[in-house]
Amino acid sequence: MAAYIQNISTVVPERSYDQSFLRDRMKEYISDKEITQRIIHRIYSKSGINKRHTVIPDFNTNGDPRFFFQEDGTLSVPSTGTRNELYTQKAKELFVETARQTIDENQSVDREHITHVITVSCTGFFAPEPGFEIIQQLGLSPSTQRFHLGFMGCFAAFPAMKMAKAFCESQPDANVLIVCLELCSIHLQPSEVTDNLISASVFADGAAGVIISKDKPTKTNSFELTQFATSIAQESEKDMAWTIGDTGFDMVLSTYVPDIIEANLDQSIQPLFTDYQLTADDINHWALHPGGRAILDKVQQSFGLSEEQISPSRKVLADYGNMSSATILFVLKELLSRPASKKQEAVLAMAFGPGLTIESGLLQKNQVS
Repeated sequence: MAAYIQNISTVVPERSYDQSFLRDRMKEYISDKEITQRIIHRIYSKSGINKRHTVIPDFNTNGDPRFFFQEDGTLSVPSTGTRNELYTQKAKELFVETARQTIDENQSVDREHITHVITVSCTGFFAPEPGFEIIQQLGLSPSTQRFHLGFMGCFAAFPAMKMAKAFCESQPDANVLIVCLELCSIHLQPSEVTDNLISASVFADGAAGVIISKDKPTKTNSFELTQFATSIAQESEKDMAWTIGDTGFDMVLSTYVPDIIEANLDQSIQPLFTDYQLTADDINHWALHPGGRAILDKVQQSFGLSEEQISPSRKVLADYGNMSSATILFVLKELLSRPASKKQEAVLAMAFGPGLTIESGLLQKNQVS
């Protein structure tokens, strides 16, 4: 039985900063060593990012208390508890806002039709989990089934979509709402270690929601979820990992990650190609998680892709940075909004996360006349 992404909605915090502004603030606050400042300047300038959104209020002009960057030139290091308090406050608001927008923008599924809610996040925790908040605030049925995927990182939207597809296949009247939300910026670490500087240069805040059901939309463009595949790169778990420390979540994003991904690309997507007798030449669009500019470059080079084939990923990276699990849905939304050359186009979606795990999915974009 087919399952379709009916619509995709995205939400970001109102506050955003240019990447050049953040680069200069990091140089100002992190270190006065010339070598460190040169490294920061190069990392930020070569990131492929123009701006990022955040819930951190530090550079507002309206007098909000600062969280990290203090006015006296010092850099505070909030405890994990303090950071999670901010996450809980902001995430509850954004989870509900994103869910509301996703339902309101759908032309065929109303609130009373939602049967399942899947929430996704790896940047904080609270209980009852976000699905409870969505159901309560939006007045969904108390019998709505809810599930939460936590701490899976940038690829977590894929397990969520696979769950939704399974629900639709086993329950024909299922309408599954997925909301991915990440507030990565609350875990900034005042470190001169290159891996930490890279993490600080790419991660941002954002949320995305989708509704998946067995019904193919007739008035709007949609994606059919065809098949998924999962692969784990051997001996790479230390190159991309989250750990919970006393001062937030410590993100390890090794400089080797793009090379590890490149070395494991073929084996990760081959099951999809084999099952459907496809080759890379049969794929019209590559919806790649823009974990960083170097990752996009490696995938593009490996498969000889044109700039047009991955332009939605580069645009999302430039406009938003890396919002962990929500980012791939931003890419799919961008792709969905673009005109198609034919009624049906093959899309290969991919995301990379802790493990190092490579998740991929074969989708079909259906264009409405």
